[in-house]
Amino acid sequence: MANLTSDPSRSPLGGNDKGLFDSQLNKRYRIDSVFSAAAWTAVVVLVLVLAVLIGDVLVDGVGRLSWDFLTSFPSRRPEQAGLLSALVGTIWVMVIVAVVSFPLGVGAGIYLEEFAEDSWFARAIEININNLAGVPSIIYGLLGLQVFVRWLGPITGGRSILSGALTLALLILPVVIVATRESLRAVPDSLRQAGFALGATRWQVVCNQVFPLALPGILTGTILALSRAIGETAPLITIGALTFISFLPENLQSPFTVLPIQVFNWVSRPQEAFHTNSAAGIIVLLGVLLLMNSSAVLLRNYLQRRH
Repeated sequence: MANLTSDPSRSPLGGNDKGLFDSQLNKRYRIDSVFSAAAWTAVVVLVLVLAVLIGDVLVDGVGRLSWDFLTSFPSRRPEQAGLLSALVGTIWVMVIVAVVSFPLGVGAGIYLEEFAEDSWFARAIEININNLAGVPSIIYGLLGLQVFVRWLGPITGGRSILSGALTLALLILPVVIVATRESLRAVPDSLRQAGFALGATRWQVVCNQVFPLALPGILTGTILALSRAIGETAPLITIGALTFISFLPENLQSPFTVLPIQVFNWVSRPQEAFHTNSAAGIIVLLGVLLLMNSSAVLLRNYLQRRH
């Protein structure tokens, strides 16, 4: 039998159709190559800019880093100024943000993804959560000022650590909820069906099967959310965080400051020595961020190995 594919006129596509198909395929490959080159160029430019910025900060601030700098309070004299109060305030705020946002965000995500019925109300909540993830942070600052500082002032202590932490928790809640839902969706539905077939309730399936597999992805989203919160300045300035504080907070209702506000205060001063202090403060802030993210990544990897 003759080979039909050796004759272009007898091929399934035909000679002209096959040539047109090859031309379109080559065009798509060229477009793909151009897009890949553009993407890699953008990544390289971004990494170079980041490296230049970090290098400039390191050159300016490494010489200022010392134990006295970490254990001294801010001062009007730049050579005596430190960031102890800002460092402690940042730790207080981030611990409360994590404690508040993680259970609320994960719980809301689990309910919306696993238990809520497909209704117009659930869809409206989902749309609003996605929109809230893109709201400017200053809006959350105004919300925190009205709700936590003014309305709930007798409980939160007004312009306090608790008010600032709750404001930042509201800021990152949409991110945690979206990350939780996406992680739950990544779990194969066959696992849920197998649990139901064995007689398990929906709560048992979610608790014992679905949630442990989704937890590493949930932690990844939480890491990104907390990384955003630790660098926020506008919401905390809006609710009244201090720019100069020479004492440590005693409780959740104490006045406070954080590292980004302290850095902003120093960099706005005209003296060059304060600019050096701000560069050292940025290095400390990056160190706290890396330490926090590294701990979360280690926890995530440990949970991945277990499951």
